[in-house]
Amino acid sequence: MSTTDLPAPGQFRLAWRFALRELRGGLRGFRLFLACLALGVGVIAAIGSIRASIEAGLTREGASLLGGDAELTFTYRFATQDEAAWMAQVARDRSEVVEFRSMAVVDDERALTQVKSVDAAYPLRGEVRLTSGAPLHEALAEVDGRPGAVMERVLADRLGLSEGEFFNLGTQEFRLSGLIEWEPDAAGSGFSIGPRTLVRTDALAQSGLLAPGTLYSTKYRLTLPPDADLQALEQDARAQFEDSGMRWRDARNGAPGIARFVERLGAFLVLVGLSGLAVGGVGVSTAVRAYLATKTETIATLRTLGAERRVIFLTYFLQIGVLSLCGIALGLVLGGIGPLLLGPLIAAQLPFPAVFSVYPGALAESALYGVLTALLFTLWPLARAERIRAAALYRDAVGGPMQWPAKRYILATLATLGLLIAAAALFSGAPALALWTAGGLIGALIVLLIAGAAIGWLARISNRLARGKPALRWALASIASTRDGAMPAVLALGLGLTVLAAIGQIDGNMRRAIAGNLPDVAPSYFFVDIQRDQMPAFLERVEGDPQVSKVDNAPMLRGIINRINDRPAKEVAGDHWVIRGDRGVTYAAAKPASTNVTAGEWWPDDYTGAPQISFAAEEAEEMGLKLGDTMTINVLGRDITGSITSFREVDFSNAGMGFVLTMNEAALIGAPHSYIASVYAEEEAEAAILRDVARAMPNITAIRVRDAIDRVSEILGQLATATAYGAAATLFTGFLVLLGTAAAAEPARRYEAALLKTLGAPRGQILRSFALRSALLGAAAGSVALLAGILGAWSVSHFVLETDYVVIWPNAIGVIGGGVLVTLFAGLAYALRPLAARPARVLRARD
Repeated sequence: MSTTDLPAPGQFRLAWRFALRELRGGLRGFRLFLACLALGVGVIAAIGSIRASIEAGLTREGASLLGGDAELTFTYRFATQDEAAWMAQVARDRSEVVEFRSMAVVDDERALTQVKSVDAAYPLRGEVRLTSGAPLHEALAEVDGRPGAVMERVLADRLGLSEGEFFNLGTQEFRLSGLIEWEPDAAGSGFSIGPRTLVRTDALAQSGLLAPGTLYSTKYRLTLPPDADLQALEQDARAQFEDSGMRWRDARNGAPGIARFVERLGAFLVLVGLSGLAVGGVGVSTAVRAYLATKTETIATLRTLGAERRVIFLTYFLQIGVLSLCGIALGLVLGGIGPLLLGPLIAAQLPFPAVFSVYPGALAESALYGVLTALLFTLWPLARAERIRAAALYRDAVGGPMQWPAKRYILATLATLGLLIAAAALFSGAPALALWTAGGLIGALIVLLIAGAAIGWLARISNRLARGKPALRWALASIASTRDGAMPAVLALGLGLTVLAAIGQIDGNMRRAIAGNLPDVAPSYFFVDIQRDQMPAFLERVEGDPQVSKVDNAPMLRGIINRINDRPAKEVAGDHWVIRGDRGVTYAAAKPASTNVTAGEWWPDDYTGAPQISFAAEEAEEMGLKLGDTMTINVLGRDITGSITSFREVDFSNAGMGFVLTMNEAALIGAPHSYIASVYAEEEAEAAILRDVARAMPNITAIRVRDAIDRVSEILGQLATATAYGAAATLFTGFLVLLGTAAAAEPARRYEAALLKTLGAPRGQILRSFALRSALLGAAAGSVALLAGILGAWSVSHFVLETDYVVIWPNAIGVIGGGVLVTLFAGLAYALRPLAARPARVLRARD
């Protein structure tokens, strides 16, 4: 009786019975399959769980990170009477915090510090812990006429300070009374260049650091009644103080910068994890193909007994589906429990809170990726087995040359690929990055497929050149094999090495772009908070120094872009970085010599009419601005509306001075403000310039560009390390696939060794042949991966980072060398047993 006589449910039940019988055979042949799926899913589940843990921690500790239930921030000023009255009306308690950068000075030693001056109510939430165990209010108290201060240990060590010794901020002397061990709201303050110093705000009255026009911000933290409606309070505050430049944050998102960073880094690492899952998919496909090659007799018997293609397909589809679910479940267990077990270690390395638990959403997302990947990489070999006739199965057709499956399976494969890409774009939160990553992976796989075929072809034509070198000829002949040749090794190892090569090249070029040849392209110092009456003396000191090659200076204010064309700025520009917080604003009468106007016209030198704006051309294009648009900027609580009359080129890549927004002189000259200057000097002159300026004008803050670059490089190094872990998981998966490929090819190596020994070849020569085969394949896979990685890194550098690109050769050599070593190890690991087998037994079994 043919299975075509059975209805569809009957065919399914029959296939399920056959599948269960196959499953009774155990996991033989599927260990690689399970390992690849479990590792790929486990990595993504672990990344998602850690990201969810951090997000939960930020949500739970939002008030502590913020320092209260809500926060109102003002730039360059303190709250007005009306604003203070509103806060007193809605809040149970209030704390005032002032933040700015300054120089901590001990004799001739100077260091940049991020100063936080606080009142007696600080902190409203949490507790500042000092290494001495003393309470904060005692540490900041005045003793013998000198106010106390506490700072981070790294700053004290840099200045050579011990507790009880003295240092200066501006013109005020402070006593170091403690070292900060924990600051509850530190993570919510965002990125800072210098270490933290805490003092009382009233102790700064005689310091000269909070003069009109200096760069500082005030933050008012509020504790609210338990039944307070944060959304309603925010709307009320914005309605009453819309034109004051007030910025609002509350405990619903106490650290938005961290949340945004974690979300984007997590999305990127998930995409790196998907790269590993794609490599695992190659192993899945290899394992299924090898398994079906061993089932030719079983399939032939079923076909002879009347089993139709549908039943054959369903039988092995169901079997592999069950095994896929097992591998995915194992990965979910590893990815879910791993962060729980390692939670204390991970939490100790994080500068922000995390709540480690099992997060179903993260596990469901990784499970979906696992299901789609398993389906994507198993449909093709399953469909090929279905198309082969019973008579051909006895001739090992499954393991033979590639045959195209039926059209419906090709369409199903493409649909699965589309679903996988769509899921990555949807869940990652970065659809553009997901699409670019998917395109890169598909492109890399295509390149590796072409390279595998090309390497096999080169091996065939090179065989003639190896006459007289039998070990090399045998190695080349094995590489040229259509079944066990270059393709499996190139695919298995190539994608992992490609990801690793691309990350290494991108990281190296980012570091080179930031730090390379810095003295030639970037200033030595930025000096800020220079008062108008200090400018002549300051310029005399720096411009009169023969070791100073260039000095740029400009008026400096901070402003918030509130409205564009009389609409809220976010409605026009979205979440563009220019409207996210306050930005540097300057003014000029005559057009500076270095300014290149790309569109529109600069105002006349003596212009005193309605405010006009010259805006950065690239940012204007990104925000959709055009000439004639109006823009409202809040400066010191006052709204100034001007028209955009020109666009100009602004280059931020050289670390020099650049303002997105410049206005005509009459629009801003009446506002309190200070000046900023950039000084280009020889490195040996930097210390003397800093010393002289600090002594004569202690209120001026110097930001050493090299220190800022080092801080950014440190963060980039941490990002590169996190990404490298993901790439290492991808490479490890590729290594497992390579081991599986070598294990699958062990029967072929056994037969090859038996033939060669029968023909008189010594074991040493056969082993050299196997070693040459592995080394050549590793070098080829590494070279192809390096080329693909360089292409990907160049694309990112050119189109995303917009920086020059050079090949980072240590990384390149490491990728090729790693490819050779890994392939050599995998090949030789499965070469010893074939060499030890007796030829007669192997050849007799082959017959």
